[in-house]
Amino acid sequence: MKNYKITVLGGDGIGPDVTNEAVKVLDAIGSKFDMSFEYKFALIGGCAYEKFGVPLPDETLDAAKNSDAVLLGAVGDWKYDTLPPAVRPEKALLGIRKGLNLFANLRPAVVFPELASSSTLKPEIVSGVDIVIVRELTGDVYFGEPKGVEVQNGKRVGFNNMIYNEDEIRRIAKIAFETAMVRNKKLCSVDKANVLDVSRLWREVVLEVAKDYPEVELSHLYVDNAAMQLIRDPKQFDVIVTGNIFGDILSDEASMLTGSLGMLPSASLSADGPGMFEPIHGSAPDLKGKNVANPIATILSAGMLLKYGLKNDEANDAIENAVKKVLQDGYRTADIMSDGCTLVGTSQMGDLIIKNL
Repeated sequence: MKNYKITVLGGDGIGPDVTNEAVKVLDAIGSKFDMSFEYKFALIGGCAYEKFGVPLPDETLDAAKNSDAVLLGAVGDWKYDTLPPAVRPEKALLGIRKGLNLFANLRPAVVFPELASSSTLKPEIVSGVDIVIVRELTGDVYFGEPKGVEVQNGKRVGFNNMIYNEDEIRRIAKIAFETAMVRNKKLCSVDKANVLDVSRLWREVVLEVAKDYPEVELSHLYVDNAAMQLIRDPKQFDVIVTGNIFGDILSDEASMLTGSLGMLPSASLSADGPGMFEPIHGSAPDLKGKNVANPIATILSAGMLLKYGLKNDEANDAIENAVKKVLQDGYRTADIMSDGCTLVGTSQMGDLIIKNL
């Protein structure tokens, strides 16, 4: 039996609620696939600030670094909105991504047939959508220097630096091409090369990397057009690669094709250490502890942990198939509820998925 160390960061709001269900599913998977998991539970976000005065304590980052994979819930709460920026819960996300060198963020947006009518778009537009957005995660305006707010000529000026070097672009492009190779060999690179110098370099480097993947059909879109095309005709896309801020916006837009943020997992990968796996939804503090949150995104993130973190595709497939079966059987949490279906809570949804493994 293989044993793996998993750091679990429940975080704030519904984060602990949904990560608890994912841990239950991992334990069930372990029994099925001859694996065992040793969990280290640590604090991150607002709950860490409450205890340590910082959103990302050293012991949390150390635990993450010394694990085989990290499972994260969500961070943030409205009561922390007035804190100084340096200690806001969201600061922990940037810190742990940088600390673990999580440069590649994979965000699948898949429309399950049973949920096509849950989208705000027409079912014929979203039915069959299956997209992966590959987002660079440790560069761009979120990390670029210089940055800050200062007084210039008697007026306050805020500034951030959008910056990428060619190595950063090349490594995320390779991840995107490799992802395309195991899917439909179709990749769209999104930039703003008609305006931004950094995007012109981005496009040049992506074209250079493309020479190593002649089987992949490569296209380019400006980010404003890409945003429009995602709504107009999302099925034209298979894999999308883009920078940090564009990827942040586009992946949230793509998530609404599926009808609920509660359905979408993500994987953040490092070149030389553990990856981090988390739902893309927020902490929803108003739902905390009410047994109503949808745990499927976190459970699917646990599947991605198995696939990308522990290299076990079969275990991930088992989780995905169990989720599909539960949806086919008509069980829904409140965010995806529709007529004729059976409403269940957070823990019951987890139990149903385990039953169908």
